[in-house]
Amino acid sequence: MPGAGAAASAPGGVLRTELPGGLRVVTETVPGVRSVSLGIWIAIGSRDESPLQAGAAHYLEHLLFKGTRRRTAVEIAEQFDAVGGDLNAFTAKEHTCYYAHVLDTDLPLAVDVLADVVTDATLAPPDVEIERGVVLEEIAMRDDDPEDLLGELFDEALFGDHPLGRPVIGSEESIRRMSRETLHDFWRGEYTTPRMVVAAAGNLTHGEVVELVSSALAAAAARAGGAVPVAPRHPAPAQLAAGPRLVVRPDDTEQAHLMLGVPGLPRHDPRRTALSVLNTALGGGPSSRLFQQVREQRGLAYSVYSALSAYADAGSFSVYAGCAPERLDEVVTVVRAVLAEVAADGLTPAELTRAQGNLRGGLVLGLEDTPSRMNRIGRSELDHGRQRTIAESLDRIAAVTVDQVKALAAELLTEPLTAAVVGPYDDERDLPYSLRALA
Repeated sequence: MPGAGAAASAPGGVLRTELPGGLRVVTETVPGVRSVSLGIWIAIGSRDESPLQAGAAHYLEHLLFKGTRRRTAVEIAEQFDAVGGDLNAFTAKEHTCYYAHVLDTDLPLAVDVLADVVTDATLAPPDVEIERGVVLEEIAMRDDDPEDLLGELFDEALFGDHPLGRPVIGSEESIRRMSRETLHDFWRGEYTTPRMVVAAAGNLTHGEVVELVSSALAAAAARAGGAVPVAPRHPAPAQLAAGPRLVVRPDDTEQAHLMLGVPGLPRHDPRRTALSVLNTALGGGPSSRLFQQVREQRGLAYSVYSALSAYADAGSFSVYAGCAPERLDEVVTVVRAVLAEVAADGLTPAELTRAQGNLRGGLVLGLEDTPSRMNRIGRSELDHGRQRTIAESLDRIAAVTVDQVKALAAELLTEPLTAAVVGPYDDERDLPYSLRALA
């Protein structure tokens, strides 16, 4: 094929081809399936927006499906309904993905429609206004979901003025003032082929995918000229404001919703696997310390878990619990005691072994379908510029030691805690002392 680079093998049977304009195609053949999952990944997310553009990446995720020069929104929907396919998108803080899941025979349709949507949408002014209302409704839904709202409040408190502290969805104010010109300029300026990775997994041949993508995105690649792929993000570690932080959002709910945590590790940190083991042992399942201490032994909360976020230059470790307001003080006290105990003593060998087994099983079982595999290879290319085999990932998990986890826990879990609360509290003065003491 003219202008296309030769396919290069990557670990795990993944094939990679670099096309003109810096466009990359990565594929994985999955034996025994009759479907293909395809995604166009763009290395642009909410952290790349200026304050004037806050929420633009997510707004575009809605708007691009409203029609192109060749298809109306109804025609896009009808074409996928006619083949039983799935077409959707999601926006995150560092990337956006437009994806499809179809029968293998409908791969040409999926490539053509996704490329059309991502690169040739019309952004018609009436559609901008229609989707403005839809996004505002989504913000209202977020505000009505305490757990979703809590996560954004926690990020805002932890990351402060850093772009990672801004909500992906934007704010009501930023969406109301967003102009069609702002959206168009962000789309044309940022949705360029050097930032794009096309990932596909399923019953496919690499050559066919490359040929389809090369044709469908030829015009976009031509606009980029001789550009090369944008390298994975690898900035210096983010400088976050020091000290504990506490935020509360009054809400007339039956429960108090709590999230507290500390800065974590960036995704390039070699200790990330050890942190995953630590997180799993602390709050990753029914046998975890937090679940046992908070729910099973004391019955203080129905839902309690811990979670990790990892970005190019920063990360977070957080604990969530939802409880009756009168139990919030005890929940905070127990959670803090668990974190302090692990910071001082680390994990037991039995906890380490269970956490490693949990992670290994979750990794393998999570790759039983083509969407999961497409997500894995797309994100690996975008975030790291390379592929890691399943065997390599399993070996990394198995190599984590009790001493490594203990050292990491002593470093991270002794940092000042950041906390966010959503519930029936007018302000910080209504919170129990165990939380007010953080501020």
